[in-house]
Amino acid sequence: MNSQNQNRKSGKEISRRSFMGKTAATAAAFTIVPSHVLGGRRRGQVAPSDKLNIACVGVGGKGSSDIAAVARENVVALCDADDTKMADFLTSAQRRAIGGARRGRVEQQQQQERPQREEPDLVALFEKANKYRDFRVMLDKEKSIDAVVVSIPDHSHAVVAMMAIKMGKHVFVQKPMTYSVYEARMLAKAAKEYNVTTQMGNQGHASEGARLINEWIWDGAIGYVREVHTFTNRPIWPQNIGRPEDTPPVPETLDWDQWLGPAPYRPYHPAYCPFNWRGWLDFGTGVIGDMGAHILDHPFWALKLDAPATIQASSSKMSSREAERETYPLASMITWTFPARGNMSPVKLTWFDGGIMPPRPEELEPGRRMGSGDGGGIFIGDKGMLMYSCYGSNPRLIPETKMQEYTLPEKTIPRSPGIALEWIEACKAGTKSTTDFSYSSRLTETMLLGNVALRTQRSNTILEWDTEKMEFTNLPEANEFLHREYREGWTL
Repeated sequence: MNSQNQNRKSGKEISRRSFMGKTAATAAAFTIVPSHVLGGRRRGQVAPSDKLNIACVGVGGKGSSDIAAVARENVVALCDADDTKMADFLTSAQRRAIGGARRGRVEQQQQQERPQREEPDLVALFEKANKYRDFRVMLDKEKSIDAVVVSIPDHSHAVVAMMAIKMGKHVFVQKPMTYSVYEARMLAKAAKEYNVTTQMGNQGHASEGARLINEWIWDGAIGYVREVHTFTNRPIWPQNIGRPEDTPPVPETLDWDQWLGPAPYRPYHPAYCPFNWRGWLDFGTGVIGDMGAHILDHPFWALKLDAPATIQASSSKMSSREAERETYPLASMITWTFPARGNMSPVKLTWFDGGIMPPRPEELEPGRRMGSGDGGGIFIGDKGMLMYSCYGSNPRLIPETKMQEYTLPEKTIPRSPGIALEWIEACKAGTKSTTDFSYSSRLTETMLLGNVALRTQRSNTILEWDTEKMEFTNLPEANEFLHREYREGWTL
């Protein structure tokens, strides 16, 4: 391993032994068959001189698939505060390689004539890439980096992205773009100033369904849209709970200080890390931060929405004032109103989560599901309705007889090769992607304003928003939730 792999806290190299554990022994039992041995040719192969040098911050969970999505470029560095996530990534890479080898053998046996797409060799990528716990050390040392992928908990998105942007790096940040409204505004401003290519990782924005929704709405399929209902089954993690009282020791594999980042200090507990951070006010942005970018994105895009005029929220009752200070509620409803835009009507957009559903339209056939298991939305127009599932999938006019009668318009929006590849192509071309920070910051602000309304619902006030001044005009105390003071040693 390269001697550059330093831990800012300990100053020691992170050896493979420190995070591999049993994984290394398991790896020895695997025989990885390179896909070129299995036959077929590479599709869409990029010359090495044209490849981006990419660093990935966060390798566990969504980070693993984000790395795989950019693996045909040069992934030169991997960073995670938790060494076990490095080991988990290698294990998943080995499984992927074995699965690819098996698929390749089956395709050969079937003598398929179509070109075989070669899977990226994630095991070789892992071995080659330099590993870090501290993204600041990585960015300081890895001078060749062109672009950075950020796939870590919400509370640290902005500090990593801002450092990369100020160094002139292109940036891909998983949804939600930021933890706070202020951070979203500042990242969008910096991306423009430093002229870098950015993207928020809400994969549904790249889907075929998202484009169909836009084309049908713009075609007038349901007339003027004045209301949209959106919903999700989340949360699937604990909320409405108090802070744990016990203080177990920090695992040796975890740099807790680095994981905390700009968030206020608190003792380590597995209730926060590695997964359940989403429900904690200090670390996550709750349900709307998790699923809003997938579900609210479609009305935001199709209806050309910008800043809301008003926001109000209500939720299930919190179990205690302590729970209210620590976590999000189990279920909530948030409503935004937007003024008219050009020839588009004013719109009321409502969000339901925690199992709460909007009223079922009479036009929807009995027994037919609203959206999908993860959620969805319904556009309500003066000439009909359009329903879609999470990620924009399966858009349909309702009832189905309306869909069958509708003459589909021409496809006018360029189709996307995928959310990550779209960003890579834009980086190389020096152009914008479809959900770059100039767009995704406005969507993120709208989502997070909903969280502010949740946290101030005791005021019984419909919040009035002045986007130019970035403040609430009728409840000044709500402005404190637009950002927070970072822990000492951290800055945007």
